[in-house]
Amino acid sequence: MQRTVRDLGGDAVVKAQVWSTKRAAWGGIRLVASEEEARQVASELLGRKVGQFTIDRLLVEEKLSIAHELYAGVIIDDSARAPVVIFSSRGGSGIEEIAAEHPESVAKVTVDLTTGLLPFQARDLARAAGLDRRYLNKVADALVKLYQTARHCEARSAEINPLVITEDGRVVAADCRVTVDDYAVFRHPDLGIEIARELDRPPTQLDRIAYSVEKDDYRGTFYFIQMEEGFAPDDRYVGFHGAGGGGSMMSMDALLQHGFKVANFTDTSGNPPASKVYRAARIILSQSNLVGYFASGCGVASQEQFHSARGLVKAFREVPLSVPGVIRLGGNSEEKAIQIITDYCRDLAVVVEGYGKDDTPDFCADRLETLVAGAGKPGPGQVGWTNGEAKRPYRFESPTGWIQFDHDLCAQCDHKVCITECVPQILKENDDGLPVLAITKAEAQKGKCTECLACEVECWFHGNRGGYIDLPIEGLES
Repeated sequence: MQRTVRDLGGDAVVKAQVWSTKRAAWGGIRLVASEEEARQVASELLGRKVGQFTIDRLLVEEKLSIAHELYAGVIIDDSARAPVVIFSSRGGSGIEEIAAEHPESVAKVTVDLTTGLLPFQARDLARAAGLDRRYLNKVADALVKLYQTARHCEARSAEINPLVITEDGRVVAADCRVTVDDYAVFRHPDLGIEIARELDRPPTQLDRIAYSVEKDDYRGTFYFIQMEEGFAPDDRYVGFHGAGGGGSMMSMDALLQHGFKVANFTDTSGNPPASKVYRAARIILSQSNLVGYFASGCGVASQEQFHSARGLVKAFREVPLSVPGVIRLGGNSEEKAIQIITDYCRDLAVVVEGYGKDDTPDFCADRLETLVAGAGKPGPGQVGWTNGEAKRPYRFESPTGWIQFDHDLCAQCDHKVCITECVPQILKENDDGLPVLAITKAEAQKGKCTECLACEVECWFHGNRGGYIDLPIEGLES
């Protein structure tokens, strides 16, 4: 850093690099006049806590002789379904405050996506905000480049604050902020975005693990945010598993009203495969000192609820579950889902209850409170299941894991429930009456196997326990 300051002639600006606005107000932007002063500022800033961030890097920039500060921004206007460019001939920390106090200094234009922001539109915009005509062309050029940058990055917003005019007449972007659309991040690996989530803190290890599950699997939604770490059992934190935004918010409110706290927010909606619900449950349950597991979301979901039920059952038995659970699965085939939860969790060491759309979130939260109050210490229970060494294995890859049948066990099974309950109907009996693929292994791996988990979950309870599905979760075991 000292070399950079030296290269800049001794005068420089040192900026703390954290996700925080109004850095100047809390001392995160400092002017220095020498290498020694820069070293002193660095020692004061590095390691400092700002909100939930720790300053671990600094940006050193040229010190500018500023004659005038401006503001420029691009946002997506959802009502107009188009980008809007905003410009102000007055700088300041908040464009909202500027617009309220000096509306004559703010102008905006809605941009046609087919043409982009044209130079004459940018000049008209700057002129409408009262900019000195001497700088119209230079500022218009900066506005066009800002729009092009936002478009290239698929940003939800991009702003230069301040955009400055220097004493020698230059127009310089003195500080910039870009928010890339979460769903566009995968197209921009060059940006180095670690996790496409709008967080007000650095991502936790579980945030990273959960995002690694979601980022390359577009079948439905899996959204996980860890809301608290390092809590004790007496803190009454619950692992929360929702489905749909509105229903999930109502369900979390119900938990809070019953004296619980929410350790995480999770949403598996949009018709996710059972495998994604399973991974979500495993990640939720990896949090220490939970007192309960609460799954509740939309009461009229169009997705087949028995898929979610099977994903939960597989997770609960593998972990195994050690806290009581209340599972509300409202929507298509909810009766079958409730039966799966009720019957297949009956022998666990803790109580798990299943409910549907007619059972309110408040009622379900009340049931969880009752179960937690009487939970005591988990007993031994009966759990499954392990991936035993198959004597005669038949295996194939699924989109995110692999499936194995032990044909020695399958030969002694009369039910063939793995075939009858296979939702995509990709299994058949071979000449020996054993389950095999009715399609090619390549087709199964590319997505014709929907990972509905029936060939394991149903086989465990109604077959001869010859089916097993391995769904790895990178980083979770460590």
